[in-house]
Amino acid sequence: MKQRALLALLVSKHGQCLSVADLVDCLWGGEAPPTARAALQVYISKLRKHLAGAGFASGSLSTSLPGYVLHLGDNGFDLDEFHRLTQRKGAPHPEDRPGLEREAQNLQRALALWRGPALVDLRDVPSLRELGIVLDEAWMSAYERKLEIDLLLGRELMVLSDLRRLALQYPKREKIQGLLMTALYRNGRAAEALSTYHGLRQTLVEHLGMDPGQRLNKLHHAILNRESWLEERKNGLFASVV
Repeated sequence: MKQRALLALLVSKHGQCLSVADLVDCLWGGEAPPTARAALQVYISKLRKHLAGAGFASGSLSTSLPGYVLHLGDNGFDLDEFHRLTQRKGAPHPEDRPGLEREAQNLQRALALWRGPALVDLRDVPSLRELGIVLDEAWMSAYERKLEIDLLLGRELMVLSDLRRLALQYPKREKIQGLLMTALYRNGRAAEALSTYHGLRQTLVEHLGMDPGQRLNKLHHAILNRESWLEERKNGLFASVV
């Protein structure tokens, strides 16, 4: 367990030196035994052998005062690729269908790199738990953007089941609920869209003592009045509503 946590810590900071003191603190917290530093050296030795067996160059895990640094070289790192694919240097205009298609494809490739919640079996380690939460949010933001683009491209029927599933999984996440409301409305299910809003409002009031935000209220009002802009992708619906 601790050896896997050590590898995760080194990979998450690849190219940076992590001190022995920081690694001991991350792995054992405030309860490090007197043998912690010796145990760390054993884990480092085993990791070096594992990396060599996996095809990494000699010296990939090097000693560098005051600790150790992992060099990934050309082996690549999924998280780096994820960030590259999800980086937005400027969102395409809502009428730029080729640009939206390219962004959607990049997001799909980025999401395909994931195999489940980040570091799910290592979250007993506080620093990895915090990193896992940050990575989960990055994944969720990318997924939301992908679904948003799908709606801008008129694929509301195709994404409806995904949005329903996510809305159940994240009942307090307003962006997801707003995307679901829009998809339902565009599929001729205005009553279900309104019901989704009221379910969200009840959840937020009961659990957080607050109402939905201004954007969701605007969307709710627009659905009640069947405002024409709800069907007009070119207006950049999600930039102004959800």
